[in-house]
Amino acid sequence: MPAPRRRAASDTSYDGASMTSRELASWQALATSADAELLPELSTLVARSRDLSRNNGIASSGIQAILDNVVGIGLRLNSTPDYRALGRDKAWADAWSASVEAKWRAWAETTDCDAARTLNFAGLTMQVARAGLLNGEGLALPLWLPSRDRKYATSIQLVEADRLSNPLGQQDSATLRGGIEIDRYGAPQAYWVRNSHPGDLLTWDPGLYQWTKVPAFTHWGRRQVIHVHDRERTGQSRGKPLLSSVLAQFKTLDHYSKAELQAAVVNAMIAAFIKSTESIDDLKELFGGPDEYLAARAEHAVRLKAGAVLPLFPGDEVQPFTPARPAAAFDAFTKSVLRHISAGLNIPYEILMKDFTQTNYSSARAALLEAWRFFNGRRQWLGTYWASPVFELWLEEAVNLGEVEAPDFYQNRYAYSRCRWIGAGKGWVDPVKEAQAAKLRMEIGVSTLEDECAEQGKDWREVMEQQASEQAERRRLGLLLPAQATKPNSAAGDQPAPDDQTGDE
Repeated sequence: MPAPRRRAASDTSYDGASMTSRELASWQALATSADAELLPELSTLVARSRDLSRNNGIASSGIQAILDNVVGIGLRLNSTPDYRALGRDKAWADAWSASVEAKWRAWAETTDCDAARTLNFAGLTMQVARAGLLNGEGLALPLWLPSRDRKYATSIQLVEADRLSNPLGQQDSATLRGGIEIDRYGAPQAYWVRNSHPGDLLTWDPGLYQWTKVPAFTHWGRRQVIHVHDRERTGQSRGKPLLSSVLAQFKTLDHYSKAELQAAVVNAMIAAFIKSTESIDDLKELFGGPDEYLAARAEHAVRLKAGAVLPLFPGDEVQPFTPARPAAAFDAFTKSVLRHISAGLNIPYEILMKDFTQTNYSSARAALLEAWRFFNGRRQWLGTYWASPVFELWLEEAVNLGEVEAPDFYQNRYAYSRCRWIGAGKGWVDPVKEAQAAKLRMEIGVSTLEDECAEQGKDWREVMEQQASEQAERRRLGLLLPAQATKPNSAAGDQPAPDDQTGDE
């Protein structure tokens, strides 16, 4: 049976696939693999993203806004071991978590966690997050440095992702992609790391032409490389910078803004024109000719200032200079492009520009809620692929040192290392309304103190311990508890004795 003829009115069933329409005829896109699209152009995208972040204030502001909301002053560990899988109870989990978190802080809040001994874990996290935005990926090598004067041998060395590359410029193949050796399923087996940065122009280093092969895991399963990047497509081996989709818009807007600014500066230099209505014959009679007139004009300097009286030659008149630039539509056009850019960065225009002047409470809250979904997703991504692997590496050593009790750790590695990460607080647009909403959520059982504290960047255990300490001090001093102080009938004379007060009110 012959195939049915295509309709004469259209060359395709989908308008977007048309090869003859005027709008789409020149749109020739190839259906290539993720690595074939990205790897040949990755170095250009990364270099341009860094240049834009260095030299464009708006791009720098957008990157910093994301980092401030995703990382803030760092990610705090909230250990949540899967006590059911371990055959334990909640009381054991709380006690075990409190002990582990205290020991973790002794390592993470010092520079012992950094192989270079310059940053703590919060600083390492900020660098990895920034690299994920600008480079599209962060790269770290967990090292074992027992010779140093510190308690734990586990140390993290951050590596610029530029050093991850095929040795000696080899072509990408089925098993080697962008410096990563993969197996038949696409799982990384080893990473080829250049011994020196290829763009280090300050000194000559023989390591520039040497590579080190780092296996992804040891034979017992300890991670030896932490490669943090997004996988937008199946088979994507490397990450893509966040600014990739808006680089052209940023640069074009930058050119346009500079052109308008230069025009404004030039226009500001010209205050007025002095026009002569005399004819050539009159100029010859008065000055001897046009050249003599121009020479006299050059000697007769007129300065414009407040309250000035301008002496003019016969026949001269002053005409004000009224420039047509900057364009009247400059502000509206710029805002339109910036809204396009903010959508590409997945953050609201108000956050990108730090401008809430044209925003009311409802629209500001809607914008911040939409932004918070993105920030939460980025924080979850950072915690899952960066912070949790580092915690697991440290926990393994702590268990082997006998500091943390974890029977059958290697058989239950995930159950013991399961955790959450608390980042920067969400903040409040209207503190009274949102505090009341938080109270109501807990009262009707759709939220917990742990959830509400985490949303504000706090640890619920520390909050409760601090409340207990403050209540005990109030009892000692004979002061009303906060709940009693807010009661309408509370008065100093009605205050019960300190021994009668309880912390349950």
